[in-house]
Amino acid sequence: MSPAEPGPEPTVSAPAVWPGSSYPLGAVYDGAGTNFAVFSEVAERVELCLVDARDHTETRICLDEVDGYVWHAYLPGIGPGQHYGFRVHGPFNPSAGQRCDPGKLLLDPYGKAFHGGFDFGPELFSYDLSDPDGDRPAPGLDSLGHTMTSVVINPFFDWANDRAPRTPYHQTIIYEAHVKGMTQTHPGIPPEMRGTYAGLAHPVVVDHLKSLNVTAIEVMPVHQFLHDQRLLELGLRNYWGYNTFGFFAPHNEYAANRRPGGAVAEFKAMVRSFHEAGIEVILDVVYNHTAEGNHLGPTLNFRGIDNAAYYRLDEADLRHYTDYTGTGNSLNARHPHTLQLIMDSLRYWVTEMHVDGFRFDLASTLARELHDVDRLSAFFDLVQQDPVVSQVKLIAEPWDVGEGGYQVGNFPGLWTEWNGKYRDTVRDYWRGEPETLGEFASRLTGSSDLYEATGRRPGASINFVTCHDGFTLADLVSYNEKHNEANGEDNRDGESHNRSWNCGAEGPTDDPAILALRAHQARNIMATLLISQGTPMIAHGDEMGRSQRGNNNVYCQDSELSWMDWTLLERNADQVAFTRTMTALRTAHPVFRRRRFFEGRPIRGGDEVRDIAWLTPAGHEMTQQDWGSEFGRCVMVFLNGEALPEPDARGARIVDDSFLLCFNAAEEPVEFVTPNADYAQVWAAVIDTAHPAGSTELVVDAGTALTVPGRSLTVLCKSR
Repeated sequence: MSPAEPGPEPTVSAPAVWPGSSYPLGAVYDGAGTNFAVFSEVAERVELCLVDARDHTETRICLDEVDGYVWHAYLPGIGPGQHYGFRVHGPFNPSAGQRCDPGKLLLDPYGKAFHGGFDFGPELFSYDLSDPDGDRPAPGLDSLGHTMTSVVINPFFDWANDRAPRTPYHQTIIYEAHVKGMTQTHPGIPPEMRGTYAGLAHPVVVDHLKSLNVTAIEVMPVHQFLHDQRLLELGLRNYWGYNTFGFFAPHNEYAANRRPGGAVAEFKAMVRSFHEAGIEVILDVVYNHTAEGNHLGPTLNFRGIDNAAYYRLDEADLRHYTDYTGTGNSLNARHPHTLQLIMDSLRYWVTEMHVDGFRFDLASTLARELHDVDRLSAFFDLVQQDPVVSQVKLIAEPWDVGEGGYQVGNFPGLWTEWNGKYRDTVRDYWRGEPETLGEFASRLTGSSDLYEATGRRPGASINFVTCHDGFTLADLVSYNEKHNEANGEDNRDGESHNRSWNCGAEGPTDDPAILALRAHQARNIMATLLISQGTPMIAHGDEMGRSQRGNNNVYCQDSELSWMDWTLLERNADQVAFTRTMTALRTAHPVFRRRRFFEGRPIRGGDEVRDIAWLTPAGHEMTQQDWGSEFGRCVMVFLNGEALPEPDARGARIVDDSFLLCFNAAEEPVEFVTPNADYAQVWAAVIDTAHPAGSTELVVDAGTALTVPGRSLTVLCKSR
């Protein structure tokens, strides 16, 4: 069956139409005209619709040229700023997985820019809304004027002398940020630039990142996304942006330039500015699902173009979608044209937008060939051999919501991973959970148990304790429970097991002792993050104590609850200074960012001191029995700066200072004894988390006792 055909054809005269080319897909302007190409294997007829955005009239052009299921035409004289869409004529048979509807103006899957909005009226849906199963076609409703339009862009941009920083992982410090959240309240950013790409690239933001020694900004989703109808009805918005429908277009709401297509040049200018400052741009990307939702969702593009090609359908009932993401659908990464779309999108953002890498949301979904997660799936094979995509940073969020989806440590050799085990272990250690010392040691030294077997190095572990998803660092030490009531889901959403500790009171308090302890714990966690082997990631605002008032799932909170409060920069100046001190320490000392895993034995034989040594608080090397003893919350770690096996970029030997790390997660002070003079004759403390700014002038001889306060970390440097 097929939905009723839309109203009479418009009478606007059509432009000249040439055959054009089936590649590249999308709308590509060459300076003289535009080539349009769209894939659909199920289509019986495809119309290109040129839309007049002023009155929502259209000119329909039948795409008569079809090569390999790609429908195409070239229109001379059609250029940047032209609004357009497609209408796909074909079967509407949900039981067979077919959902074509020519009554819907469909957005270009390869669209580089979009304009307008969605009103979520019945015109957006391809089924009769009175049918709870979504099987009965909509009664001749046309979505033109109720949906966004695709826009032809000007692809030309003056990149000047732009060069990718190409910072190696072992020298990388990642800062996860949200375009709007980072810039919406900054007093140094002009009001018209707040919440935008231009605002994010403003010198006040760049200077702040440089002061933190950040080398890469990981930007939360900027692919064009949709605000869910349910959220809008609740007065909320899809703040995080994990709801993509345009994998080639920068989200237009983040552009200060409000002209159709203006976001493209503004995004490019942002990347160019970051590169000038030596900062890489990594995109958080969502190729696991789209904004069209389940079988009761709107028809925006993929569903109406070729439903069975773009989505994984339930083999037992093709009306429904397989959902590994918790969003209603999963992209069908097994289909060659869907794989092509993903790979074309990745290459586009590297070659045309000059980004430096990607963080893949719910990356395990992309690995699913059939049911199980297969790390040698077609997608990973394609990435491995791609000469463009394989050369940028590839970061996996190595889990999804399906069975067997937790895949930390199981991605291929090119990939790095958000290390969820690092996050959990560090949280547990500093909140005093028992029997975490062995796990803590593994995470502190780069998680070789997870990554070494696949030929990867410590940099494969993206170490983080907090991120956008969950508590901020300030909330991690201030709340035992989540407080998500503002999300309208009766506090049922968000993670309930947070491994957090409120330090004695839930939420805001005036108790100076509790406030001091919270600040101390935040310093412990930040210091641990930045002296751990691997690639550290700081969540935006953690350096200044940003709070979300206990909400650990602000995906729908586009408000001051989730935005950066830049007044904290002065109010929590000690915490900012401490973070800067820690990032500077890491940047200055290669012993904290080794390219190879520790060997735990003398590097050149003989009786030389090891590259790493684990010591008891009494200063003796730990035995197997010691790892399970009662002092499991306390450990001393020796890092040998003279035993770095890897050379520098020019092949010269790297020699660094040696350090002694004294961890005390116990409640009471613990006396540590520095080891014998074989390690060092004199130690000078460089970090003491017991002090607000971390500064200390302590000097200790070999074999001398020093008291490390309860729940504290002291970092000593070899003096001689």
